[in-house]
Amino acid sequence: MLTVVPEPTGGDHAATTPAPTPTLIDELVREGARRMLAEALKAEVDAYIAAFAGERDEAGRRLVVRNGHHQPRTVLTSAGAIEVHVPRVNDKRIDEATGERRRFSSAILPPWCRKSPAITEVLPLLYLHGPSTGDFVPALGQFLGTGHGLSAPVITKLTEQWNAEQRAFAARDLSGVDYVYLWADGIHLNIRLQEHKLCLLVLIGVRADGRKELIALTDGYRESTESWADLLRDCARRGMRAPVLAIGDGALGFWSALAEVFPQTRAQRCWFHKIANVLGALPKSAHPGAKKALADIWNAESKDHALAALAAFEAAYGAKFPKAVAKVTDDVENLLAFYDYPAEHWRHLRTTNPIESTFATVRHRTKVTKGPGSRAAGLAMAFKLIESAQRRWRAVNGAHLVALVRAGATFIEGKLVERPAESPVPTAA
Repeated sequence: MLTVVPEPTGGDHAATTPAPTPTLIDELVREGARRMLAEALKAEVDAYIAAFAGERDEAGRRLVVRNGHHQPRTVLTSAGAIEVHVPRVNDKRIDEATGERRRFSSAILPPWCRKSPAITEVLPLLYLHGPSTGDFVPALGQFLGTGHGLSAPVITKLTEQWNAEQRAFAARDLSGVDYVYLWADGIHLNIRLQEHKLCLLVLIGVRADGRKELIALTDGYRESTESWADLLRDCARRGMRAPVLAIGDGALGFWSALAEVFPQTRAQRCWFHKIANVLGALPKSAHPGAKKALADIWNAESKDHALAALAAFEAAYGAKFPKAVAKVTDDVENLLAFYDYPAEHWRHLRTTNPIESTFATVRHRTKVTKGPGSRAAGLAMAFKLIESAQRRWRAVNGAHLVALVRAGATFIEGKLVERPAESPVPTAA
């Protein structure tokens, strides 16, 4: 019978033992992975040799034969570090085009491979989501059974490719994708080695099929009009069509730039930011009642009910706190624009939550590392985090209605009106 005996975890033993001995179950998993990989490599080599068994030299000897094994190699896999003996092939055939000998290269385990693709991908993502560079060797070394290949320079080298990926993303063609809705927001992050904060300008859109997608990410100067205009002009230059509706906070820079680059796009102010602005102009004693009154506006079942709730809010707080009320009444058209679109989309259009929730991960990472070391590193970090999070984004509710919005369909109280130009047929007397 096989038994797993755990190592002691307390007392003097824990203080003197640098790392616990791998348990029997870990060894079984790694041994199983090693055997399976060895069998797969053997089958691959046998298939290669069999494919050229008919090719022989002038003496009748085969040109492609087995030739022992390469030197043992340690490969990091999700099952841990395993030692691999790769079969070697002696291929004497000559490539007529180059005049050089042909060489067998394993598709399962190429000669350069020291880590499985899963490990190569997870290392930078783990760095993004938590551990600092110096924590990798003790943490992952214990998990994988070895610290080989997990040094800080290796992790740094892996993260250097993010900059190139971000630059390629920023230069891609946008003419083949139609973004109907657009969320825009500016996110501020501390830069560890610089005095000024990094201001990230983020655009996330909804495609015509209802899927959310990162459109653009760049660094700007304090969400200024010119920074936003540069970003929007760049998107337009790369083929982006004007979205039907843009959702953002009250930052004047974005709205001025939007009016310049995409004047036909309607505006929807973010209720999350608006509520924060209103509460900032009210005493704390009035916050509970004001929150409820504001929720009655943006949660109303129709635009008429929302206007009625707005009138009640103005009557309750207008006399004592006119500045707070004006923050809502002055923007009423932009705050209630979402009512002119499908009711299934209302919950998505009222706030910039897709950006705020995504960047919660970025803020968590900057707390661990005390901020990125440079603006380029911060931009690359944010790009990779959003790219990782984007895989889990779900489509908007009523995804089939997004294409109708782009086509200019009319929605009244959130419902599609198929023939808005027709007047109702009078009933017979």
